Amino acid sequence: MTSLDIGNTLRTARDRVVDAWLWYDNIPPIRRIHAQLAQVPDGWRRMSRWLNGVMPKGLYARALLIIIAPMVILQSVIAFVFMERHWNLVTQRLSADVVHDIAALVDVYRVYPQDADRTQLRKIAQDRLGLVVDFLPSGDLPPPGPKPFFSLLDQTLSQEMRKQIARPFWIDTVGKSALVEIRVQLDNTVMRIFARRSAAYASNSEIFLMWMVGTSTVLLTVAIIFLRNQIRPILRLADAAESFGKGRDVPNFRPRGAREVRRAAQAFIEMKTRVERMMEQRTAMLAGVSHDLRTILTRFKLELALIDSPETEPMKRDVDEMARMLEAYLAFARGDLGESAAPTDMAEFLEELKLDAERHGHRTTVVFHGTPIVTVRPAAFKRCLGNLVSNAARYARSISITGHRDHRYLTVTVDDDGPGIPVDQREEVFKPFLRLDDARNQDEGGTGLGLAIARDIARSHGGDISLGDSPLGGLRATVRVPV
Repeated sequence: MTSLDIGNTLRTARDRVVDAWLWYDNIPPIRRIHAQLAQVPDGWRRMSRWLNGVMPKGLYARALLIIIAPMVILQSVIAFVFMERHWNLVTQRLSADVVHDIAALVDVYRVYPQDADRTQLRKIAQDRLGLVVDFLPSGDLPPPGPKPFFSLLDQTLSQEMRKQIARPFWIDTVGKSALVEIRVQLDNTVMRIFARRSAAYASNSEIFLMWMVGTSTVLLTVAIIFLRNQIRPILRLADAAESFGKGRDVPNFRPRGAREVRRAAQAFIEMKTRVERMMEQRTAMLAGVSHDLRTILTRFKLELALIDSPETEPMKRDVDEMARMLEAYLAFARGDLGESAAPTDMAEFLEELKLDAERHGHRTTVVFHGTPIVTVRPAAFKRCLGNLVSNAARYARSISITGHRDHRYLTVTVDDDGPGIPVDQREEVFKPFLRLDDARNQDEGGTGLGLAIARDIARSHGGDISLGDSPLGGLRATVRVPV
């Protein structure tokens, strides 16, 4: 057989296998099974999304769930095994012993006719077996009474009576009485027996359940207290990191809690120290550069002042423009990092901005909703809002300033009726030194740093600035910072 024949044989076998598989896959039951299996991943994803929706989101709640759920499951399994095995078995053995005693009394009654008034039989039952026995006139047994919802004793006693005595009987186990009444139909009389419920029923099982629930409650209480003490350092670390991100002081923070939490807190303190050292070095460097450049500009101004000539006026304007540009560059690089956060009245801030805009001839309205006291760096935040208002005043006639403070955020919007900024360029204008050719932030002689400084200040407070369409027809600048 040549290699060509072998190849043809293998291809033929492969085609037959494929045909057989397609035939098998097209069988209706097999097709339904495949369709059902294909739905398993979708059902699993839906269940996962549902679980994610109902599960608690906090670490403390999740940790409690991790502790409580296994304990509840374990206790439930133990209780079920105890009830199913131990309780049922003990009740069956106790009931069987009581029925054994009753069967013995029935036998004594039958084989010992000398005791006509049954005095000896009652004495033996009372003294030896702990049963109270008397005899009723012969007649029909009472009709069966209502069965209790949890009729373990009734079921077990009835089963043992049928097995050992095999005579008509009537049992009353209902009620809170400590006795169980049993009647047995004999030949010419009815034997009535009163037995202690505790002798036929494992009545002390509630003690086990009480111990189980009590110890579980104590353990859960200890676990909750311990877990809360472990979660508290993590919350303090989160608060310290959030405060530092907002530019606020982090007083009296030190590592606490478990070893891993202490390591995270120590790493945060070291990071905070390095960032503050870098800020101090940058501030010192900028202060030195600012001093040197201002000295040179001051010399230029003095030299130009000594030259009394009309040709020096353009040079003086250039020097003044250089001084303004220098201040803008240094302010952007410094970011007002040395200022501390303090409670500030935002309503008063916005009123000051309104007065500044009105002095320059712009119609301005201010509205504030909510509690006006917010913790920010006052000078820096005023400069942030001032840059936005100045940017609106440069290209618009009417300005509307709105503030709103809730339990989470302070939101300030600045609306104007100017030309606005195209949507695709609203993020570009926040880049430093960028000035759009035909946009509203074209500042003759400016540096293109106004919006960049404003966003830098907002982000140093843990917030941000976004641009959108204003209901006045121009641009809306929205500042949102956490409170």
